[in-house]
Amino acid sequence: MAAAYQYCPPSEMEAKSFNDPLFSKRCVWVTSPLIVGAGPSGLAVAACLKNRGIPSLLLERSSCIASLWQEKTYDRLKLHLPKQFCELPLMPFPPEYPEYPTKNQFIRYLEEYAERFEIRPRFNQRVVAAEFDGTVGYWKVATEEVEYFCRWLVVATGENADEVLPEIEGMEDFGGEVMHSSKYRNGERFKGKKVVVVGCGNSGMEVCLDLCNHFALPSLVVRDKLHVLPRETFGWSTFSLSMWLLKWVPIGVVDRILLALAWLKFGNTSWLGLDRPSLGPITLKNRFGKTPVLDVGTLDRIKSGHIKVKPGIQKLRYRSVEFDDGTSDDCDALLLATGFKSNVASWLMDDETFSMKDGRPKKQFPNSWKGERGLYAVGFTNRGIFGASIDAEKITDHIQQFWMVESRHSPTFACQSI
Repeated sequence: MAAAYQYCPPSEMEAKSFNDPLFSKRCVWVTSPLIVGAGPSGLAVAACLKNRGIPSLLLERSSCIASLWQEKTYDRLKLHLPKQFCELPLMPFPPEYPEYPTKNQFIRYLEEYAERFEIRPRFNQRVVAAEFDGTVGYWKVATEEVEYFCRWLVVATGENADEVLPEIEGMEDFGGEVMHSSKYRNGERFKGKKVVVVGCGNSGMEVCLDLCNHFALPSLVVRDKLHVLPRETFGWSTFSLSMWLLKWVPIGVVDRILLALAWLKFGNTSWLGLDRPSLGPITLKNRFGKTPVLDVGTLDRIKSGHIKVKPGIQKLRYRSVEFDDGTSDDCDALLLATGFKSNVASWLMDDETFSMKDGRPKKQFPNSWKGERGLYAVGFTNRGIFGASIDAEKITDHIQQFWMVESRHSPTFACQSI
């Protein structure tokens, strides 16, 4: 779906720009906060700032907003959580939307959100480096063509910026198709083919279900223990139920209730090859960020034998896979539902706020949003859009405290290229 927003000239961004023929990059002084990333997190911050009368400059590496949703998701995708937990600040979903909006409905919502708050990102602007320049007291943010100086830098590239591509022995000799789930749209072209799906999160489970619906022959590689919960229980969203229970009882009690409901729905899943962790689903999510799978029908296909569950992959051979339990199977295609990761460590030079190992904030939620010297993080809470919306409002509150005073001061230095 094409984005409906055009490149916004500097004059509309309240920036003062000037050129120096001695240097290869154009320098731009930005009087407002600079946001990197035009996904839901970046849009939320820009809208909250706009609502307080604070403009922003939003840089996006792709050609559209929410590029992950528009360019890297499968056709049948719906929000895994009820829509009230996926709303951005200041604008609810249309009342006619279903409880679990489709991918296209969510994209339409984001486009309407950007239109309402007049958010106009600068597209095709990949940030290649950013650091705090202590000599002048500003953040220096470089794209391939422009170098920006700003007082406030908001990192909104999130937890899902780049694909995780595992190295598997023998991949170069496999001979079949290998693709990441970000390139999977539907199972139509895999009809009748044996497909091994690596990764048993929500995406991996749902991709397997989609392959079944298109008459493929999928196997699901499950390397770790995981919690599988019903998406709905007695007509209630399981997530909504857990949020309601947490208002009244401790996490441990809620975990036991959720596990009892899962047992009633699925029985013992260990015989299917799906062992549960010792920690409960909410405890595991809070401590390690590991999200439980919300089942949308995959377990029924596993029970019926239409989806095989396999342990980890030992090695790939030509058109076949050897598993950790010593078994092997023919394979036409390998689909990597191995998720995404932050790319912050590749361009942001700041090891105080972000870990240079995994590109995530060092502080844990609910304090992960605030860094030092005007640096902020949004979309790194392991709590999805709901967590990003909370962070967006906190960031806006903090910037507003200093906006009226500091935005009036222009730097006294001459811009130079790095």
